[in-house]
Amino acid sequence: MPPPLKIALIGNPNTGKSTLFNALSGLQSRVGNFPGVTVEKKIGRVQWGEQSVDLIDLPGTYSLAPRSLDEMVSVNVLLGKQDEVGLPDAVICIVDASNLERNLYLASQILDIGLPTILVLNMFDVAESRGQKIDVAGLEARLGLPVVKCSAHRKSGIDDIRAAVERALAMGVRSRPPLFPAAFAIESQQLAEKLAHWGHPNTPPYLIERLLLDVGGWLESHFGGSHAHELFQYLQQARERLAAQGCKVPMIEARTRYAWARETLKNLVEQPATRPANLSDRIDKWLTHRYVGFIVFAFVMLLVFQAISSGAEPFKYVIEAGQEWLSGIIISWMSPGPFRSLIVDGVIGGTVGVLVFLPQIVLLFLFIALLEDCGYMARAAFLMDKLMTKVGLSGKSFVPLMSSFACAVPGIMATRVIENRRDRMVTILVAPLMSCSARLPVYVLMVTAFVPEKTWLWGFLSLHALTLLGMTFLGAFVAIPVAWILKKTLFKGETPPFVMELPGYKWPSAWIVFSRVYDRAMSFVTRAGTLILTMSVLIWAACYFPGDHQPADHLQSKIETLEAELEGADDPRHREIETLAEQQNVLNSALLEQSYLGRFGHAVEPLVRPLGWDWKIGVGVIASFPAREVIISTLGTIYSLGSEVKEESSQLKDELQHSTWPDGSPVFTLPVAVSIMVFFALCAQCVSTLLVIRRETNSWGWAAFTFVYMTVLAYLGALICYQVGTWLMA
Repeated sequence: MPPPLKIALIGNPNTGKSTLFNALSGLQSRVGNFPGVTVEKKIGRVQWGEQSVDLIDLPGTYSLAPRSLDEMVSVNVLLGKQDEVGLPDAVICIVDASNLERNLYLASQILDIGLPTILVLNMFDVAESRGQKIDVAGLEARLGLPVVKCSAHRKSGIDDIRAAVERALAMGVRSRPPLFPAAFAIESQQLAEKLAHWGHPNTPPYLIERLLLDVGGWLESHFGGSHAHELFQYLQQARERLAAQGCKVPMIEARTRYAWARETLKNLVEQPATRPANLSDRIDKWLTHRYVGFIVFAFVMLLVFQAISSGAEPFKYVIEAGQEWLSGIIISWMSPGPFRSLIVDGVIGGTVGVLVFLPQIVLLFLFIALLEDCGYMARAAFLMDKLMTKVGLSGKSFVPLMSSFACAVPGIMATRVIENRRDRMVTILVAPLMSCSARLPVYVLMVTAFVPEKTWLWGFLSLHALTLLGMTFLGAFVAIPVAWILKKTLFKGETPPFVMELPGYKWPSAWIVFSRVYDRAMSFVTRAGTLILTMSVLIWAACYFPGDHQPADHLQSKIETLEAELEGADDPRHREIETLAEQQNVLNSALLEQSYLGRFGHAVEPLVRPLGWDWKIGVGVIASFPAREVIISTLGTIYSLGSEVKEESSQLKDELQHSTWPDGSPVFTLPVAVSIMVFFALCAQCVSTLLVIRRETNSWGWAAFTFVYMTVLAYLGALICYQVGTWLMA
């Protein structure tokens, strides 16, 4: 069996590259991250006849000029320097057939690398609808490589691409005259000798070219090492020599490559004398309007997030019902004990903790895929860019941040649409500050129990509603200065100019939409899901051990036996079951206090006392690390009400209102309630979010950074609210 062919796919954003990748690979792709970077790695293993083929989907880019480690990935793959991929056998360069001249800029850089290349003129149907005529055979002859016309969203031309790959491999690489003047070749040779002297022998010619062209680029520091200052000085002098010979860097590259593109396309592309206004132009007149566009955008976002919020609920109920059914089977098979608790509370509970996110993730990426494939997402980013630029982000950050109000997990995954690494990283790091729905039970409990019932405007406006609104948007307001600080410190650099294609509108392809949603859903389940499940089991162990659970298990056995013998609603054994359940709740409360988690809660009580909290609140906050809403069931257990208690429970509110310190003073006051709400609004109390950050950034360091900075932020906010609130009420 011959080894699989490695074929890299690359192209500008919005040229249909991912659509073509999905069409070529189907759903047979594996997703991961390249080691040490945030760039996603998608490899599809397919069978073309007797030949296995690995399709490598590289990130969309306008240029192969690496300005960061993330952007270096595509160059490394094409140069065979990415160990887990190896040197590609061929490259499929996807270009927008209706914008050939601009797209050939990237193609010229790929040809400089020197691999067998296939040029795919995608969206050929769009070019024809605009009255353009392209001489494909003439372009193929002029370039000396296979050129294929394709409409990936219709799966047109897919078989031709496979045939073109075989032709490209047979043709090999045809040398072409150098694009740049002779002076550039001389400087490149001299730079190669210098690099060899400084410990970088056999540097690929393409990287030498990039060093000369990319003024102040990331490559300078990457190659410099101990000779960074010498390299910097040498490159300055080399560029001065080039400028003296009419090759001013960096302008020479754009001028030369676009001149080559124009010459290559000369007499091969026929444009209509006047470009008629098409349907996309007429729609854009309204959808990109400075006022009407925002109204439409607000309506679309409202529709999307309402659909996500309400549409996910039935699926969540089904998942929870499945949990109860499966737990019931385990309970009927096994007697109470540590192993049953592990299966029911650890494994099944942890699995549900993974699956409960799935409906929102599927719905979010369904809408993103629909909006992207129809062409509206580019307009949305264009509209929001001016607003997002004020905090150093781009318009593409808006949808992931808005998505995080439903749940930060799919919101962080949605940052994959952001090509710029700095923008993507900052968006990931501030996304958890958006107040997700899991925080709402905490807000509802604290507001209804401790915030006074005041109303204004004839009862239309209430203090409860204003408090809930304030808590919901507190994180979003705090995210603005946090994003600004991150862009000024850890992710310094000018915000790149917003460059985005506005593709023509079209009906979304059902196959493409399905494949994108399936890919993201499976990516979450297989990558983040395993970590979430593992963490859930660890949290269960911390809550369960090392106490003696035999008395509580004995009570549970008696309760289950009596429940099986019940004969009706008026059976007197109902009262006996209630009495046993009350005794069990008292035991469970003591067991939680004796557990490792409870001991840790006592240990951190001096740390949380300045916030007005006792050890019970501390345990509730720590136990809610798997999911914020768990604090309700934890407080129910601590106050001997059982873990099934809800935030609306009058018993729980009564217990909190009458909870006292040893001196008899109340534990819970209005400043304490506000302190708890502010802490939950700003803290990173969701292990799923942190694990997804680790997966998306490919680094435990950024997950730890998020946890630390958000915890410090939450602590300071809670401290100020409690101390100032107590002083004002004194």
